[in-house]
Amino acid sequence: MGTKKHRAGAPKQVKIGIVTVSSTRTLQNDKSGLWIGKRARKERHQVVLHQVVPDDAEIITQTVLEAVRDYKPEVILLTGGTGVSSKDVTIEAVRPLFTKELTAFGPLFAQLSFEEIDSAALLSRATAGVFENTILFCIPGSLKACKLACKALIFPELGHLVKHIQET
Repeated sequence: MGTKKHRAGAPKQVKIGIVTVSSTRTLQNDKSGLWIGKRARKERHQVVLHQVVPDDAEIITQTVLEAVRDYKPEVILLTGGTGVSSKDVTIEAVRPLFTKELTAFGPLFAQLSFEEIDSAALLSRATAGVFENTILFCIPGSLKACKLACKALIFPELGHLVKHIQET
């Protein structure tokens, strides 16, 4: 079955959780998380969770576990904490949960980032994977990076990805 056919049978709406990783942002000034939620609703997806958590690996992991258990999102977008500084621990908190990793996401995002910000794209460690029938995307916290990842890669494939994850 071709990609076109797969997409045709994919869900048009998915349940999305948004987790912003930041020790300085709040729900009120979380530009990236607020934009993701607005864009998701514009595309008729259901936002079931939007939280801001500190740059703490244990809290990030616990938040994802509780979100999957309590809200049952099909996708969680984690924004922030994907850089190379010592406080950037989103990847370390989430990657051990993956049962499958979407290995093309990071390189594709890096390629798109390189086209926009040149060699500074090296500083991003964006990644994605699957945990208990939920797709987890870890993307940078900047609004520009969130828009790039969501518009170019994530939102165009959400239903298609969810369809494959739900297949038994």
